[in-house]
Amino acid sequence: MRATQTDTTGAPAYSADISERVWRLSSLGILIVGAFLRLYNLALVPFHHDEGVNGNFLVSLVREGKYIYNPENYHGPTLYYFSALIPWIARFFGGKSFGEIYGLNDHTIRGVTAVFGIATIWLALLLRKRIGTIGALAAAGLIAISPGSIYLSRYFIHESLFVFFTLGIVVASLKYYDSGRAVYLILASISAALMVATKETWVMNGPVLLIALVTTNVYFRLRVRIDGKLDESSLGEQFKQTIDRLGGPVPVATVALVAFAVFIIVNVLFYSSFFTNYPKGVRDSLQALALWRGRTHEHEHPWYQYVYWLLLEEGSVLLLGGVGALIAVWRADNRLAVFLSLWSFGLLAAYSLVGYKTPWITLNFIVPLALTSGYTLDIAYQKLREFGQPHLLIVVGVLIVAICGYQVYQLNFVHYDDDQLPYVYAHTKREMLSMVDEIDKIGKRLGTGTDTGIALVSPDYWPLPWYFRDYKKVGYFQQIVPTNEPIIIGSMAQEEQLKKTFGDRYVLVPSGVDEGAYPLRPGVDLLLYVRKDVAR
Repeated sequence: MRATQTDTTGAPAYSADISERVWRLSSLGILIVGAFLRLYNLALVPFHHDEGVNGNFLVSLVREGKYIYNPENYHGPTLYYFSALIPWIARFFGGKSFGEIYGLNDHTIRGVTAVFGIATIWLALLLRKRIGTIGALAAAGLIAISPGSIYLSRYFIHESLFVFFTLGIVVASLKYYDSGRAVYLILASISAALMVATKETWVMNGPVLLIALVTTNVYFRLRVRIDGKLDESSLGEQFKQTIDRLGGPVPVATVALVAFAVFIIVNVLFYSSFFTNYPKGVRDSLQALALWRGRTHEHEHPWYQYVYWLLLEEGSVLLLGGVGALIAVWRADNRLAVFLSLWSFGLLAAYSLVGYKTPWITLNFIVPLALTSGYTLDIAYQKLREFGQPHLLIVVGVLIVAICGYQVYQLNFVHYDDDQLPYVYAHTKREMLSMVDEIDKIGKRLGTGTDTGIALVSPDYWPLPWYFRDYKKVGYFQQIVPTNEPIIIGSMAQEEQLKKTFGDRYVLVPSGVDEGAYPLRPGVDLLLYVRKDVAR
């Protein structure tokens, strides 16, 4: 869309660049591509350590109806409750075993985070009015084919939900500002509450959003004076006009109070485990902030680490987002573009100042950077059209798709466990799945199936509890103990002690890789022993 004037809400008004039919088909195509890349073969990549821990919480919630928020785990409960809906619904229609088979598996639980990743693409499309038709399509497309956004949406971790709810606050707030409909302010409040109930890092994302909003408004007031434009009304008068447009002081105050009440209720419901852990769960949710701040030295990296990771895998959005930020600040004709610039780079700066850094945090930057990049490409399209060369933008688009497509394929479907790549962070090796398959074969050969006894004496074993969730006789000892179970899993570091303790009764089942060990993750290799009387 081409900006032609300003409407009554202060947002740019646009004339259409493409027909509504092309808009709908393009939007649908982007959503389909984004969905396919996120949903295809979700069991391909072995579960990460953190996914195994999250899966353990989910299994307990689904099978026992129990979830107690633990601030030592940091992250909030929304992931588990949203994921539990699928097995609960499946159990309602098909019984317990049906719910277990079709509700608790790699595809369904990772499918939850993938769906939130797809929904984030949809939210980007809803910003069409603010960043233009080409801008919204470009932003959604960049999120859809972002190597990191795809990789992290296929992870059973909190980040995909967290980023969706964060963007949900922005989109719903804009809808309320534009329409004055109370339902949108309530939706913004629910999004904010769910963001808080998802991950403790809301303490960084929330303030950055507020700072970006305030700074945007201050900047535009200053630009009016710097550019020598006539300021027809004071700040107070503008505020009053906005309140009147939204319905007046009393209705606005009423809706704001309701929204605040909804925010509190949603958080209390989730953190109290729907009042089964009240008020302890609510108190613990605040304690998590202190615990997190006290342990930010873990996973410590230099201040520029996020920029480095983004350059390696998200170079397009980082470059275009940077250009867009400069254009938005210089032109000062699109408040959302300035806000997006401050949000994306403000958040990047805030997280860069903290020693604690993990690759999945980058999803928080990718989305606002993609939106800012969409604005950049919309401006580029308008300029190229003025020169009669709008088709040149297709060349840029093809180049971006080619680069991102190659990176998506390599990261998500080929080298997904190669720790040389930025997003592959202490990830479980694919050979671990062959060990799980070998144990399943042993159980079938013995006729004991999931009743096969397994003794895990290795200090490191996550995410194995997820893969052994159906096994009824698994002991997680974390040290060598006397046992007579058919299967023992130890670590390479325990090899000599394992041979001394069990060598006369057990045989090593080699993995086919060096030294016969099964790589769990970098620096951790597992050894599989089977009792001689049940070995082949």
